[in-house]
Formats: sequence, structure tokens, C-alpha cells
Amino acid sequence: MGKAIYPGSFDPVTLGHIDVITRASKIFDEIIVGVLINSSKSPLFSIDERVNMLKEVCGGLKNVRVISFDGFSVDFAKEQNANVIIRGLRAITDFEYELQMAQTNRVLNPQIDTLFLTTSIDYSYLSSSIVKEVASLGGDISRFVPASITKKVYDRYKTNGKDIKDE
Repeated sequence: MGKAIYPGSFDPVTLGHIDVITRASKIFDEIIVGVLINSSKSPLFSIDERVNMLKEVCGGLKNVRVISFDGFSVDFAKEQNANVIIRGLRAITDFEYELQMAQTNRVLNPQIDTLFLTTSIDYSYLSSSIVKEVASLGGDISRFVPASITKKVYDRYKTNGKDIKDE
């Protein structure tokens, strides 16, 4: 079904992001995960770290590529010869914002459509911001991010996940 982009900050990548990427990879021939370089934010991880983390966790998905980009998502989609932008929806509050963005993108480039994928119930509450808040206080983030990302997040906060149950 062609090519789509899935843009975002992914700071850090969550299981919710992986869920959307995996599901989208079954719909499209190719998914390009675009990691946004946003100079107005102070990310926890550098752009290279975020790209590498996504490459690590998406390595098993043969039709998924991960690259960074700067600027408008519609311009990134056009550069990648994609005609669809994938966006995940968790709640009605996401829908209001995402609908405005989709309509704006449609005005900026009528050739690019937006496809909304509702997040799986298991991740409907999850955001990178929540992961960062829990991790910064030493809480257990193992149910929120891929296992390979957990240590990276704790290392960044210099915490060891003090609330993690011993297994």
C-alpha cells in the first residue's frame, strides 16, 4: 500500500510507539520513522541517540527505516516520496490536536493524507513525558519502554529504578 512516515520526537521511544510502528508496518510497504529535530525543546536524548534507539528496537521490522528530519512533516513526507503521515491517538484530547495538524498539513500539501491509528488499550495512557517523570523519580518504567531502553533512561537520570521489583 505504498510508503508512509511516522514522525515524532520519540524521547524516549515507548511501547506505545512500537505498537503503532508495528501495526503500520503491516499496512504499508514501507514505514519511515522520522525523528524530529526540534530546537525549541530540550530533549532527554540527542537526535543521534533517539535514532539509534529506534533502529535498535525496530530492527526486526524489515520494512521500517529510521531517520532524523527537521521542519514540516508534510515536507519530510514529500522528500521521502510518501503520501501518508501516520499518527497515533490515545484519547479524545489527542484527536483535537491531531485533527488540527492533519487539516493544516492538508492545506500545506493536499497530496499528503494523515492516517490515525488508535493506540492499543494497553498503552492508551502512555507518553514519553510520563516515562521521563516516572524514571526521574526512580520508578519502574519496564512496562512502558522496550527492555533495551530502560537502562538508557535510568542512566540519563542517574537512578536505578529503585521501585523495580526483584525478579
